[in-house]
Amino acid sequence: MDGPIQAEHEQISTALEVEKLEASLFRSKSLWVPWKARGVFGGQVISQALVSATNCVDPAYGLHSLHCYFLTSASPATPIVYSVERVREGRSYVTRSVKAIQNGQTIFIMMCSFQKPEPWQPSYQWPMPEVPPPESCEREEDRYLRLANDQTLSPNVREAFRERLTERSRSPIAIRAAREHLVSSDGTISYMYWMQARSIPEYPAPFQKCILGYISDLFFIASAGRTMGLKRYGKGPDVLTMTSTIDHSIYYYSDHFHCGDWLLYVMRCPRAGSGRGVVHGRMYTQDGTLVAVASQEGVVRANTRGPTDGTKSKL
Repeated sequence: MDGPIQAEHEQISTALEVEKLEASLFRSKSLWVPWKARGVFGGQVISQALVSATNCVDPAYGLHSLHCYFLTSASPATPIVYSVERVREGRSYVTRSVKAIQNGQTIFIMMCSFQKPEPWQPSYQWPMPEVPPPESCEREEDRYLRLANDQTLSPNVREAFRERLTERSRSPIAIRAAREHLVSSDGTISYMYWMQARSIPEYPAPFQKCILGYISDLFFIASAGRTMGLKRYGKGPDVLTMTSTIDHSIYYYSDHFHCGDWLLYVMRCPRAGSGRGVVHGRMYTQDGTLVAVASQEGVVRANTRGPTDGTKSKL
């Protein structure tokens, strides 16, 4: 294998698309399961739920936050139905709840809040870290290709990287590593990636936020395992055996960004333990505007076992 795999990537518009069944009821049209994942990609469930909720809100209100829980893995074999409830109608804020239902079971719940913008209010943000521009950063496809061709790795590991390469080439999101495992003077570890939606339509601001919801789940909880030094492949107690999202939150602070442009995603894991990890993320435009802040907690398990009561956990 000498050159990169040429594959037509999926369209982000297809990933987000839902069918309207009734005024507050929507249904997924396509579902994607990442390589070796337990179920449908969480970012796709978030983004489809957001599209459903946004379609039930007056355009004068803009999405400013969401909080969601993943209750069980979604199967790609059956469409997901999104039921939107109009929880609150206020002058400045409106609230919607969304239940994602599959085979009669609630698999995901989300609360999201929309605000009439107040651009005249004072503002503040953390500055964007100094990183190389996206054009000078390595594509994830090129990194996987390099590793797939690395003869010092075992055949099984090289094949795994080849499968990752195929999947990454087909993804609707392009990713370039800006800085990985950057350790600051206080010991804080950061992972930074440039991310961009490929071939994106000219969506208005409300649906740019839905796309950002999709992007926000990429590489996110995995940074907790990497912070602890866990490996994806091999044997031993330092091998990562499972990651799975429990909850996810996003706070939006701009209507003026386009996911077809490069966004810098900065990730940190402040705490991990007891088979869980929490990660915080910040998304910046190339001009340094902080447009969204995200948090996520998930199951992060290594290949180590403790006392058992003889029962098997579903997580």
